[in-house]
Amino acid sequence: MKQRKTALVTGASRGIGRAICKKLAENGMDIAFTFGHDEAGAMETKRLCEAYGARVYLYRADVTSSKECASTVQDLAKKTGGALDVLVNNAGVTRDNIILRMTDEEMDKVLDTNLKGSFYMMREAAKIMIRNRAGSIINISSVVGIMGNAGQTNYAASKAGLIGMTKSLARELASRKIRVNAVAPGMIRTDMTASMTEEAKKAACAMIPFREMGDPENIADAVAFLAGNESSYITGQVICVDGGMAI
Repeated sequence: MKQRKTALVTGASRGIGRAICKKLAENGMDIAFTFGHDEAGAMETKRLCEAYGARVYLYRADVTSSKECASTVQDLAKKTGGALDVLVNNAGVTRDNIILRMTDEEMDKVLDTNLKGSFYMMREAAKIMIRNRAGSIINISSVVGIMGNAGQTNYAASKAGLIGMTKSLARELASRKIRVNAVAPGMIRTDMTASMTEEAKKAACAMIPFREMGDPENIADAVAFLAGNESSYITGQVICVDGGMAI
C-alpha cells in the first residue's frame, strides 16, 4: 500500500487555508495545520479533511514565535516518522493604513506574521526535507507584493519579501530536489473581502480583467498543482491566481 504524503498548512481554520487543506486531503494527503484562536473553525477544517480519509493533526500555534514554529514541525515529524512532504505558508494578516498614520506596531505585526512566520516554518521544514531529499514548499504571497497598493505598504513589503525568500530558497534547496514556489492571489472571496462595501467591491472588480473575484478553491487548485508530481520540474516561480489583475 502506497504511503500517504503529509502536508502542513499554516493558518487553516477558514478561507484559503481551509480550501487548501481540503483539496490536498482530496488528493490523498494527510493534513497538519495551524490555527490561532478559531477552534470551532479548525474543527470544521478537520472534519472536512477527514471526510476524504485523511489523518489530521491540529496545532494551535503562533507563527510569529520561532519556538512555536519549531515545536510544531518537530512534533509533526515525530508523529509521522519523519515525513513532511509539503509545507504551505498561508497564515497572514493585514493592518492597512496610509503611511503617515501607520504605526510601528502595524508594520511589525504584518512583517512578523507574513514574512518572519513563513521564514521560521521554512527553516524548520527544510531540515526534514533535506534529510528526505524531497519536498515542496509553497508560499502564499499576493498580487499586492507584485503591484503594490495604496494603504498597504506593510502588507506589500511582507508579500514582496516572501517572493524574494521563495526565489532564494529555491536556489538553495534545488540540489536536494526540494521545490520552492509561490502563489500570488488577487481579490478572493473570503471573510476579509466580505466586509468590504459594495462600492469597494465594484471598484476592485473593475481592476480585474475577468471583472469578478476568485474563490478560495482557485488558490487551492494552484497549490495542489505545485504540491503534486505534475510540477516536479518547477521551482522558484510565482503563479498569479488573480483573474489577470497583475498583467
